[in-house]
Amino acid sequence: MTVGTLIKRTGAIAGGTLLALSPLTAQAATPVQPEPQPTLAAKGATLVDDTSGDTLFAKDADTARPIASTAKIMAASVVLDTTGVDLERQVPVRQEYRDYVTQHGSSTADLQTGDKVTVRQLLYATLLPSGADAAYALADTFGTGATSAERATSFIAKMNAKADDLHLPHTEFNSFDGSGSDSSTPTELAKLARYAMKNDTFRTVVKAKEYKGEAPAANGRTRYYTWTNTNQLLGSYDGVIGIKTGTTTPAGDCLVFAATRGGKTLVGTVLNSADRYADAAKLLDYGFGSRTEQSMKLRALPMGAQRD
Repeated sequence: MTVGTLIKRTGAIAGGTLLALSPLTAQAATPVQPEPQPTLAAKGATLVDDTSGDTLFAKDADTARPIASTAKIMAASVVLDTTGVDLERQVPVRQEYRDYVTQHGSSTADLQTGDKVTVRQLLYATLLPSGADAAYALADTFGTGATSAERATSFIAKMNAKADDLHLPHTEFNSFDGSGSDSSTPTELAKLARYAMKNDTFRTVVKAKEYKGEAPAANGRTRYYTWTNTNQLLGSYDGVIGIKTGTTTPAGDCLVFAATRGGKTLVGTVLNSADRYADAAKLLDYGFGSRTEQSMKLRALPMGAQRD
């Protein structure tokens, strides 16, 4: 065999040395192993790429379950989608909003009867301390009817109509605050969250760890309010930008969450979890290819803050 023939078969000669790999000695490249899917405590969960809408993880994600106060995501969306909504409109606080909290044992923004709070403040009061009193105030203001009960019923109908508009066939609301048998699937709840996060005001509210504001009080003085976000994933997992907690006995602990790292945004849900924050962190680690959950320390809530 001539050298020329050998070159054609093996490639080249460099510096007088024949460069060739014997098929008997060549080693195959090691295949990249995919990240193992996380093991979660939640009964239902999903993780979605916000840009593409691709589902990255799903656990019983199309089964409808109670969603507790994550229903307030829809309540806020109905308000913010109202044509010509005035976020600085002042809403008088009625005693029945406080009575509702007492009757249902719900979390509260501790709105004081006779105070005048703005719609914007009611959104913070609804989404941060998960105030059922604030959610009632929004329903009473943006519903229609002759009585508070009629207006609340009308508002809940708007929530269900919005679910239909968003093509969420397994999502149903029968309260404005999640205290009823409100239900959805992890998949549809993530879709709702992605929709809600397109609104600038909603994004600004749910990423706040705390809100401080003032309102005219019934006695003519100034009332000062401080509301702490019940979502302890905020400030605990780098990149988290929201969204909402929820807890009832039927629903267990629930969490809808979103995080952005390196221009990539992920949105997820965990329903009925014995460890919702660890579950959420595991899902985000899976999506981002990180290991944050192993060393994450939850942001502590101050004494007296609402838990939800």
